[in-house]
Amino acid sequence: MSNESFAALLEESLGTGDSLEGTVVKGTVIAIENDFVLIDVGLKSEGRVALKEFSVPGQPVELKSGDTVEVYLERMEDKNGEAQLSREKARREEAWNVLERAFNEQQRVTGVIFGRVKGGFTVDLSGAVAFLPGSQVDIRPVRDITPLMGSPQPFQILKMDRRRGNIVVSRRAVLEESRAEARSELVASLKEGQVLQGVVKNITDYGAFVDLGGVDGLLHVTDIAWRRINHPSEALHIGQTVTVQVIRFNSETQRISLGMKQLEADPWEGVGAKYPVGAKFNGRVTNITDYGAFVELEPGIEGLVHVSEMSWTKKNVHPGKIVSTSQEVEVMILDVDPQKRRISLGLKQCLANPWESFVEKFPANTEIEGEVKNITEFGLFVGLPGDIDGMVHLSDLDWERSGEEAIQDFKKGDTVKVRVLDVDVEKERISLGIKQLTADPFEAGSATVRKGEVVNCTITAVQEAGLEVSFGDNMTGFIRKVEIARDRNDQKTDSYKVGDKLEAKVTQVDRNTRRISLSIKAKEFEEEKQAMADYGTSDSGASLGDILGAAIRKARAKEGSN
Repeated sequence: MSNESFAALLEESLGTGDSLEGTVVKGTVIAIENDFVLIDVGLKSEGRVALKEFSVPGQPVELKSGDTVEVYLERMEDKNGEAQLSREKARREEAWNVLERAFNEQQRVTGVIFGRVKGGFTVDLSGAVAFLPGSQVDIRPVRDITPLMGSPQPFQILKMDRRRGNIVVSRRAVLEESRAEARSELVASLKEGQVLQGVVKNITDYGAFVDLGGVDGLLHVTDIAWRRINHPSEALHIGQTVTVQVIRFNSETQRISLGMKQLEADPWEGVGAKYPVGAKFNGRVTNITDYGAFVELEPGIEGLVHVSEMSWTKKNVHPGKIVSTSQEVEVMILDVDPQKRRISLGLKQCLANPWESFVEKFPANTEIEGEVKNITEFGLFVGLPGDIDGMVHLSDLDWERSGEEAIQDFKKGDTVKVRVLDVDVEKERISLGIKQLTADPFEAGSATVRKGEVVNCTITAVQEAGLEVSFGDNMTGFIRKVEIARDRNDQKTDSYKVGDKLEAKVTQVDRNTRRISLSIKAKEFEEEKQAMADYGTSDSGASLGDILGAAIRKARAKEGSN
């Protein structure tokens, strides 16, 4: 062969090789050695490809001598004189062709999640690497993606750029599409009252979402059981299979409300006969509020002990200070309303009424001691046995002094002796007295004072309205201004002073108001009347002056003889 012929053949050979570079060619596996695969692609020299390039995520490598494989020819010869081949690039080229067709036709593709990157995950789409954003993994946020990695799954291509080598895929879009299909089929057959099985997918404070197979329904916390459940996690866990009933279904919004307790017997049936008014039962405190405590009598049956029915004596105390959650208590049935599903309970009714106990032990007129708990404008509050209080009214502090004056003698914490005056069990009131511990001096003194009697008085106070006087054995009385003299011009108090002596007639003894009224004018009228009787009348011809003069002379003569 001439040199020209050889040159032409060589040029033809090189030209063919140049045209193959950058393309996918078929080759034959010659051998597998030292984690490399030796491949003959019909060129002057073989090429080596790392064995790992033939691996597919999630699948074992199955390759042997004689197998035909497609590889990407990067260069005819490298520095070692071998053909530079790449299985990954061949797979990528194949994959891109397939993916572009799927993307244009909006078809799903199969891929394997094999790695994590910032903001999401990497997916092998038969050789092409795609990006799966974290928000596109599932319909709901997935805490642990590990179970999804390494297994083939369908994806939807959202966008792709072959020039830049970018592919973005979504698993969520596939799930939503499948879910929509299943939802439409299920929703079309849904009706209220239907009993279904589902799986708890999510738990919140207000209930649980149950997957019915393509569609979710809400199982509200109040519909899980007849008994009180504070949080759904007390009765359910994620992944649990439950039997539920469709209790409400809105075809427009496609919202489904589910219930579990509706599949059980209603414990409120016949509740009135089971819990008669006045009967006592043991229960467990399930919840405490500002207005009372809820007590569970049996699963599904709760009653309210209102704060006013919790204690006989602790009136302004939070219920949490009297009972605690989960405490076993005895309660009395006060009222049952099956229609409103309400039971009113009493806690204090199961304990002795301290006012009834007090009146049995300390009837009226009993003398006892107690501590001054409080001092008010009405009187003293005194602590009594049974953790109750009684009141000494201002008017029952002292016989002689005013209540405002007498109350100054007491201070909080003092121990005082009192007499029980009255006990009103229904109104929970006990009236006490301190002045009643001694006899009423007015009663003793007034017993010797008779209406119409003339007494010697000493003025103790001069007022605009009249004169305060003392007489007899520490008795006090009052002479009103109009009773000082017969003549209106003489009815003045400014002519008298404290300590003056005078005579006055007792005109009234009022034991209710503890007041004795006296009159100087009435005394003078009586003296005139007596003089008329003793010395004649004006009808017999004697003048009033003669009669009075005779009376005066007789009085003076009497004084002279004395």
